[in-house]
Amino acid sequence: MTDTLRPLPPPTAAPPAALADPGRPQKLKRSIGVVGGTLLTLSCVTPASTLFVVVPDLFSSLGTATALTIAIGSLLCVGVAFCYSELGTLIPSAGGEYAMVSTMAGRLAGWLVFVLSLLVVMIVPPVIAMGTADYLAPLVHLDPSYAGAGVMICATLAGLLDLRANAWITGIFLVLEVVAAGVVAVLGFAHAERGPGSLVDLSVASGSGSGPGGVDTVTAMLIVSGLAIALFVTQGFSTAVYLSEELENPRRNVARTVLATLGISAVIILVPVVAITMGAESLTALTEGDIGAMVAAWSNSAVGTFVSLCVALAIVNAGIVMVIQNSRVLFASARDKAWPTPVNKALSKLGASGAPWVATLLVGVPGALLCFVNLDTLYGVTGVSVTGMYLLVAVAALLARRGSHGHGAAWRMPLWPAVPVVLIAVLAYVLSQQETEYLVWTGGTVLVATLYWALYLRPRRDTRWLVSVPEDGQG
Repeated sequence: MTDTLRPLPPPTAAPPAALADPGRPQKLKRSIGVVGGTLLTLSCVTPASTLFVVVPDLFSSLGTATALTIAIGSLLCVGVAFCYSELGTLIPSAGGEYAMVSTMAGRLAGWLVFVLSLLVVMIVPPVIAMGTADYLAPLVHLDPSYAGAGVMICATLAGLLDLRANAWITGIFLVLEVVAAGVVAVLGFAHAERGPGSLVDLSVASGSGSGPGGVDTVTAMLIVSGLAIALFVTQGFSTAVYLSEELENPRRNVARTVLATLGISAVIILVPVVAITMGAESLTALTEGDIGAMVAAWSNSAVGTFVSLCVALAIVNAGIVMVIQNSRVLFASARDKAWPTPVNKALSKLGASGAPWVATLLVGVPGALLCFVNLDTLYGVTGVSVTGMYLLVAVAALLARRGSHGHGAAWRMPLWPAVPVVLIAVLAYVLSQQETEYLVWTGGTVLVATLYWALYLRPRRDTRWLVSVPEDGQG
């Protein structure tokens, strides 16, 4: 008998007293529609802060091949989004990936996905937050680690508010993000130094001057290696799945939000990247990746300052949404009894606003501390974790039409099973091309998690890691 979860029977109506019973698993409120969910999800992709914080690292290693790499990563993400959409409508839970994979591929696979997703959700916010200092530089000079920690604390406080209020806050900030990205795109195209052919020229300025004229050719292996970070660039579209328990009509709105968010975010990120590639004064300037300096050179210092401040606000916005998302993951794991009883009780506590306040604090405070860890290590571990998580989600999608799941009411992806099969092969290859150091860090974490599963969770399988799927409120 396989260690997979069977679909839950439809719950019977419960009287109000039963619903208030503290012994029953608590449910999050369905309080947001597709517009609010899309605003929150787009804000979690945080296109502007990703463009200004993460993409410069890709420019430094991939040069003119950056746009091509992000485009390939976005195409791969279409298949990933199909998997998320189908699984997310079958399993609308705040647990996100781990609830979906546990149900389809077994509790151990679900536990490992939870650990990988926990690595991602704990590391990504401080990675983004540390970029704040660079974009506040026109006004004040701050240490990146301390600035990032401050952003994480502010985001944590905002994460304790009502989800509907946060949807509007992040929506306003999102407008500023899009404006900043649009300004960069317009300026880059208006000051183009090279034609569209440069996008497939695949050159990067050589730090050692080993290539002719200080230029090196970007190899196919470098592009494959860079795909892990490229997948991370648009990774936030999965937030719709984490919010599926709070989305109205999740069987319709989850898929709409996932796919729309991926498309919009890919355009917001990719178009400015193309413009920057064509408009950079030189290959050396492109490889250095100082987008703020490029904007100032294309216009004037006032425009450069405006864009920088928009990006700083975008980073705060990203922090808020990521703290919201990540606290829901911890909340769901406690509700599913992943931890010893005192920990489960603490993590499942909801505040007056409806937010899981203990889980929110446990996401935000460690996130502030991670701002003092080496940034390259954080990038590397995140890339490996995202790739591994997508791989297991693709495996779950391949199994999503077995038995009763094949007859469930859900959005169904086109070209199944070809999409998950191709994804599994490609993602496994991308994973094999990552640096050993980051594979070791991530693999070590997975090994410890497996031991926890073997020694604590599995022997208590009747009382621990009881992954549940809340009723979606639809007939």
